[in-house]
Amino acid sequence: MTRVVRGLLIITALLVSGSALAQEAGESKPLLIEGKKSLYQRALAKPGAKLVSIPGKGDAAPVTPFTAFYVYSRVEIEGKNWVQVGYDSHGKKGGWIPDQDLIEWNHGLTVSFRDPAGHNRAMLFRDAEQASKLGAGTNGAELDSLYQAAIKDQLPPDSPVVALQPSAYVDIKDDFYLVPIREFKDVFVGPEQGRLLRVSTVPHNAPVEAVATPPATPESGKSLSTGVVFVIDSTLSMAPYISRTKAAVRKIYDRIAKKDPQGNMAFGLVAFRDETTSVEGLEYRTMVFADLQKGSTAKEFFSQVGEVETDKVSNKDFIEDSYAGIKRAIDDISWGDFQARYIILVTDAGAREGNDPLSGTKMGADTLRQLARDNNAAIFVLHLLTPAGADNHASAEKQYKALSLYPGIGDLYYGVKGGAVSEFGRIVDLLTDQLVAQMRRPDTAEPSTQEAGATQDQQLTQLQEKVNKLGYALRMQYLDRPRKGNIPVVFDAWMVDRDPKEPQRKTVDVRVLLTRDQLSELYQMLREVLETAEEGLLSPRNFLDDIKSLAATASRDPERMAGSTRSSGAKNLSDMGFMMEYIEGLPYTGEVMSVSLEDWRNWPAKRQLEFIQRLEEKVSYYRALHDHTDLWVSLDGGPVDGDSVFPVPLEMLP
Repeated sequence: MTRVVRGLLIITALLVSGSALAQEAGESKPLLIEGKKSLYQRALAKPGAKLVSIPGKGDAAPVTPFTAFYVYSRVEIEGKNWVQVGYDSHGKKGGWIPDQDLIEWNHGLTVSFRDPAGHNRAMLFRDAEQASKLGAGTNGAELDSLYQAAIKDQLPPDSPVVALQPSAYVDIKDDFYLVPIREFKDVFVGPEQGRLLRVSTVPHNAPVEAVATPPATPESGKSLSTGVVFVIDSTLSMAPYISRTKAAVRKIYDRIAKKDPQGNMAFGLVAFRDETTSVEGLEYRTMVFADLQKGSTAKEFFSQVGEVETDKVSNKDFIEDSYAGIKRAIDDISWGDFQARYIILVTDAGAREGNDPLSGTKMGADTLRQLARDNNAAIFVLHLLTPAGADNHASAEKQYKALSLYPGIGDLYYGVKGGAVSEFGRIVDLLTDQLVAQMRRPDTAEPSTQEAGATQDQQLTQLQEKVNKLGYALRMQYLDRPRKGNIPVVFDAWMVDRDPKEPQRKTVDVRVLLTRDQLSELYQMLREVLETAEEGLLSPRNFLDDIKSLAATASRDPERMAGSTRSSGAKNLSDMGFMMEYIEGLPYTGEVMSVSLEDWRNWPAKRQLEFIQRLEEKVSYYRALHDHTDLWVSLDGGPVDGDSVFPVPLEMLP
């Protein structure tokens, strides 16, 4: 290349940069997405991306991985494409990044892989045609052949399959990765409606080369560290059950001490009653009596739980605040490095729902269950079906089955008929024995339906089978913990969001990547909409439009949530004529998007209240998630702050 040509290219770069600077004298805006009037182009920085002030010149500054930029300009210099990026849509530009170091991302949706234990792993295809042909299950024999070749790492260079989901579950909170959705197409997978997704798969840390290491075995590795926290109703009727629970725990400690002194298992205990101001003498709503960190030995555990006693008075009505007990266990128990985390709720009464004035959580079963899942905890419920609570049994069972629902396994609920102490004791012994056995499990074989033991109790058999499956999944995660970087690095591939072999099973969870500040903004905005509606200052149309505007903006461009509703004194997307523009092109949307004004008007008052209640419970979930600083990921490696991120499940958006 001649000096003249090189000089002209440099001058071009300077002119481009100068033009950008000139634009900043006025208010420059990012580039619009093609065909859109208000949505700007955005891009994610790949790990290792660097920022320069002039394309191809000057010192390069490292960029925090996965920073979401707005795109202001694009140029080509010496055959290399450069993108001018900014931190907001109001002209705050950061500099230039090579196009190859960015991932186009025009909304905030990403997916995370579900646990593949017991199922086929998700496959990443070279193009949409192959993904549709093979991933949708229309050619089973060829798909099976490719799958086996991928497992054996024997795919030829021209294979339609470019990568496979890791063999073990990768917890996005421990080994952060992103699978941003770049494009989508509708497709049927068997009889099920699915999506073809064009994605990039990018681990936060650079891939680590595989190092030959012997597989973990009981002889070479430690037992599965297991934390079990009992959340026990300590109201007047519960004294014999508290004593029997203590006896079950003592048996386990004795068994571990005799047969497996190296066993890594600890117990905790949280007691709950009810709201204290309405009834004198209840003393507390919840109390932690034993923490896991001090419950690894019988001496430590029983020195703490000896003071657990039932109250001397009855609460206001039969139901109690068991949800507050669960949340206390999630929030205040030191779960530390326990790989298996179990909460066992023991109660004879239903729970106060989030809309109950006496509720201490303002959360329902769905939002509380999600908070437990965010913290990798499974919830069991032992529901004592005593004669005194007969009128409450059906509604409480519905609550607790929803609370204990575990993805891919089912609910972990058991109703103790008649509430007999002896029967309760038998179930507690069997359940805890099973958890101890899983801690020491000597192999990785899939659980057999025979392992639950012979019993005529169908409910118990089903629960034990579910516990086996859950334990197997956790054991596999432990024995086959992937190294950081095990998520394949693929910057352009297609996948199907359902399993071709099991079309009813989804292979991914859809999430919205939010910063902690953005979640706080969502909390404030949604609360403001609900309060304004409660005051009668919003018509049904404007109420729905505000909620939809907030949900669409959170999914499309979270930075622009402030001022996206009438309740905030601004205009919502519908007012500005942009609602459909925001919704069109989103591969997935939340509950509110399917609710029309006609639907709302046709709903009975009860259904309208239930809809509002779910929104109010999500407000409480946002606050709880915001306060769980241990869940947030700081992509720059620093302490948790407003820029730390968390992939919020899509169903938790409005």
